Amino acid sequence: MIRPTRRHALLLAAAPLAAPALAQPAWPTRPIRAIISFPPGGAIDTVTRLIAPIMSEVLGQPIVPENRAGATGTIAAAAVAAAAPDGYTLLFDASTHASAPHLVRNLTFDYATAFAPITQLTSVPLIIVAHPSVPANTIAEFLELGRARAAARQPLVYASSGNGSAGHYAAVLFLQRAGWEATHVPFRGGGPAVQALLAGTVQFHFGTAATSTALVQEGRLKGYAVTTLTRMPALPQLPTLHESGMPGYEWTEWGAIFAPAGTPAPILDRINEAARHALSQPAVQQRLAMIGMMPVGNSRAEFAPALAAMRDLVGRLTREANITLD
Repeated sequence: MIRPTRRHALLLAAAPLAAPALAQPAWPTRPIRAIISFPPGGAIDTVTRLIAPIMSEVLGQPIVPENRAGATGTIAAAAVAAAAPDGYTLLFDASTHASAPHLVRNLTFDYATAFAPITQLTSVPLIIVAHPSVPANTIAEFLELGRARAAARQPLVYASSGNGSAGHYAAVLFLQRAGWEATHVPFRGGGPAVQALLAGTVQFHFGTAATSTALVQEGRLKGYAVTTLTRMPALPQLPTLHESGMPGYEWTEWGAIFAPAGTPAPILDRINEAARHALSQPAVQQRLAMIGMMPVGNSRAEFAPALAAMRDLVGRLTREANITLD
């Protein structure tokens, strides 16, 4: 899974020192369009509008956010794929960048070849949460309960924010590793999924840290485990799935920046450095922490293979679980 590392933290810490040098080359000489793949108020929209002003200061030109929501992010992606590879049109996309190629039919472009990955901006942990009535208090008890219910042909029921969402894929991978089945109920967004869980209509959910942390802290939901390789500071009592019998299990939501394929490497490097500089700012990091996100800011050389591996994993899960958008 694409995730922050100690190296990323060092890169972020060093980024402000590199910022003054970014103003020397001729590019850019006019405003840069930031095409956002989801509506205003969503995670990637929030991150884009948070860092765009700081990136603009570094690059010396405005970065103008523009939402092109719809079709699992493919409307925005298509617009950027067709844009000139000159650095003036960028795609600010979410983790559906890895799943859309496997879910959306009749695309006019190939996600694997149409874009130059620049940097992963953020990582958002998911939390396995359950209604308080579920008779399990730990992840070990929950795994045993799910196994027993599946064997009795009374499988647990889980909610997701939609077919092909990060929470859906996280649950599919979890159930494969757990070795039992559960019934999936997709909703139109994370909000309705959480409301159904609070009402007891469904029994568990892979929720984002932003939507689930406070509910666990308040005791309105049970928390079992997190999907990152390390524990969350906000919920240190929750183990990781990695330490709970599923070695290597990891799944997060994320946001990233892409440019059209063929964009010159020096321009890609400048955008990467500007983004890392923005992510290194204390005010940005504080705001991200408040909404359950972790800054990443990896290099292009790190991001590209991690993205390819994620796309391959998502493709495998899509085929094996027969995931569709219908």
